Amino acid sequence: MAPSSEIGSVVWRPSCERAARAELTQFQRAAAQAHDLVLDDYRALHRWSIAAPEAFWRFLWAWLGIIAEPRAGQPARVIERASHPADVRWFPDARLSFAENLLRRRDDAPAIIARTAHGARRELTFRELHAQVARVTAGLASLGVTAGDRVAAVLPNGPEAIVAMLATNSLGAIWSLCAPEMGPDAVLDRFGQIAPRVLFAAASPRGGVHRVRELAARLPTLAHTIVVGSDHDERGTTPWQHLLDHPPAELAFRRLPFDHPSFILYTSGTTGRPKCIVHGMGGMLLQLLKEHRLHYDLGRDGRFFYYTSTGWNMWYWVTIALAAEATIVLHDGSPFQPAPTALFDLADAERVTVFGVSPPYLATLRASGARPRDSHKLDSIRTILSTGSPLAPELYDWVYDAVKPDVCLSSISGGTEINACFATGHPAGPVHRGELQVLALGMDTQVFDDHGRSVHEAPGELVCASPFPSQPVGFWDDPERRRYLATYFERYPGVWHHGDFATRTASGGLVISGRSDATLKPGGHRIGTAELYGQIEQIAEVSDSLAIAQDWQGDVRIVLFVQLHPGVTLDPGLVRRIQLQIQRNTSPHHVPARIIAVADIPRTMTGKKAELAVRSVVHGQPVKNASALANPESLLLYRDLEPLRS
Repeated sequence: MAPSSEIGSVVWRPSCERAARAELTQFQRAAAQAHDLVLDDYRALHRWSIAAPEAFWRFLWAWLGIIAEPRAGQPARVIERASHPADVRWFPDARLSFAENLLRRRDDAPAIIARTAHGARRELTFRELHAQVARVTAGLASLGVTAGDRVAAVLPNGPEAIVAMLATNSLGAIWSLCAPEMGPDAVLDRFGQIAPRVLFAAASPRGGVHRVRELAARLPTLAHTIVVGSDHDERGTTPWQHLLDHPPAELAFRRLPFDHPSFILYTSGTTGRPKCIVHGMGGMLLQLLKEHRLHYDLGRDGRFFYYTSTGWNMWYWVTIALAAEATIVLHDGSPFQPAPTALFDLADAERVTVFGVSPPYLATLRASGARPRDSHKLDSIRTILSTGSPLAPELYDWVYDAVKPDVCLSSISGGTEINACFATGHPAGPVHRGELQVLALGMDTQVFDDHGRSVHEAPGELVCASPFPSQPVGFWDDPERRRYLATYFERYPGVWHHGDFATRTASGGLVISGRSDATLKPGGHRIGTAELYGQIEQIAEVSDSLAIAQDWQGDVRIVLFVQLHPGVTLDPGLVRRIQLQIQRNTSPHHVPARIIAVADIPRTMTGKKAELAVRSVVHGQPVKNASALANPESLLLYRDLEPLRS
């Protein structure tokens, strides 16, 4: 299907055969038959999932084959109601193990294929993965690790991180993970709050075991430090191989309540100390497996890849594919090494079926003039996922023109806070240019205006108006949950307020325009930063950009910072072209009052633009946690700029 230039126009439809074969279609048909319903399209299915949550989630539980107690039948209760939505309990009678569900397959098919940017490749079968988890579980148990203990890790995106996580969960302990590229202060800002008992850490090429020991010395609650990547048994550390050499034992999974605290994830921390978000195992398992099986059509013959670091919640998205009995493909290192199209090389070599990347990655390839379909087969890819920031309409065009015409391009949106999606993919439905396809099943995703009224085809605040299974247990060290409730339930009492600026579309999808706390409001006109970025990406001379609202003369004005390609100068002609591009395709209110060239754009560790940090610098305010940025030194470029004084 030829792409259209209109926002919301259909740019892809699955064939009738593909739509009929999708597991989501089969689920819809089975749910209608089991409950004597007429579910003739996705919207009807979604409405039922919201109107009858007990019936929907019970049916989904059985459909996904969740391994849990009681073994006979399904849990008697799905929802235990409460006076406040944050206190609702899901499947209160069930006991389960996250690890047991991910390790359900035990044959000799590949479970994990791990590659690095330097060309190294490793493979673990499902049988080998189970055996390694059994040994590491026994090793952790011998160190005294038990339910409730915190096990922290600073590991690259390789098999060891997955094995260590599954072993931790098998014992009922609480797992928390950071990426090695984070600086020591950023790691300590996170792990220092949760008092870990055990630390897994990689001996990096730069610092080796000594760097690990320095980190461990600043975590006084540690009893054991396990080093990956070094065979030296130095004082105070245990080599990873010692755990793998532990005598094999039958892996006995500890089944615990659905909402048992099992994972601690972190907010970006660019506006203060990172919040430690505690997740229960059941909600994460149920939600993510729902998305893999139904929304991404991932099954036993699938191969799932998402480019992520271990410091992003998308790492958990990858691991859950094991519960779908699919193979997961890992990549550690730069996505542009050894070549700009390295990830497409990987997709061809490993026969990836679901391929996930970020919008900045696609935008960079588009700007470079790359056309992967001309240099790669890509015949195995059925779905391309994108998240981390809004996917500009022009990138939909580029994917269908330069990557693959017959692919389900699903821009998805959720968050670390919920480890699930509000809006996601629909493998049996159309893709609309610039839109997230559908609202996720079981998620009462709405858009509210400032008065708390639900609006359609108008911008507002993204909310979830009903409780959902992957709501966090709370924040760590927030026993009365005051900070947690204030963060997500204060803006609209009793309703989850996520902090995204969004619009529900006529097609039933969603458009995300950016974070609402970074929304620009010149003259009272509310503008999402993503609306600007989508236009700037069409200017060939600009490699990256960032927009903020600067306080000015009793109002605010839009300031646009642009990073230019080497050899390009921001002359008056280029400034005018940028202004016209924005004005013609958005509105006069969107046109920046100032356009300033900078050498670098600050981003978080997960690649998101640090708009609030830049706004603080421009206004002479402190950036509370610059160590949470991947490139904190870039903030100096925004201090005391002459063009912002007039």
